Amino acid sequence: MKERLTLLTIIFFVSLTTTQAQRYGTAVGLRFGNNNLYRTIGLSAQQRITKRLSIEGIIQSDFKLNSTFSALLEKHHPILSKRFNYYYGAGPSFGMEESFVKDSENQQIIHTYGNATFGLDLLAGLELTVLNTVISLDYKPNINLTGRQEFYRGQVGISARMVLVKSKEQKKRQRKRQRAKKNAEKTPLTEQIQSIFNSDN
Repeated sequence: MKERLTLLTIIFFVSLTTTQAQRYGTAVGLRFGNNNLYRTIGLSAQQRITKRLSIEGIIQSDFKLNSTFSALLEKHHPILSKRFNYYYGAGPSFGMEESFVKDSENQQIIHTYGNATFGLDLLAGLELTVLNTVISLDYKPNINLTGRQEFYRGQVGISARMVLVKSKEQKKRQRKRQRAKKNAEKTPLTEQIQSIFNSDN
């Protein structure tokens, strides 16, 4: 009985993703992040640049001591259908963050804040596009290069982004721009004939 229920759930899930979902070109929404120090809320914007590649910008803050911006290049791979996939990526991160330094001699922790930080963000997650919305669950570790004592911080995030431009619409716009560019590059026939006569003279 449990096996049948599991099979029916999978079939329903696949049919849902293939019939109601739309592959996105541009999606913007909210991201909720959580690590062992603080929770953040922010904005996430994704732009598909090829079939499997997208860029994502994330700006997030705890509205107290920590605010960061990340720019990520992401690679997508489908699971079950093209609207349900796993993805991974990396990119630079900038921010103003708090830092904790352990003083072993005095057995104290020195807390500083307002540190300008720069580092590298990695990202791995799952995403589902359904009912004009992209829902994703990810893990985003940050490797600090300057401005913070802790070398590594990990963050779990949940995002809900609304699809502003669907993939089909984006492709149509790209083809239209390419056609317009080709037409602009073509030399009119009258100009070609005129150039022949000018060369003879």
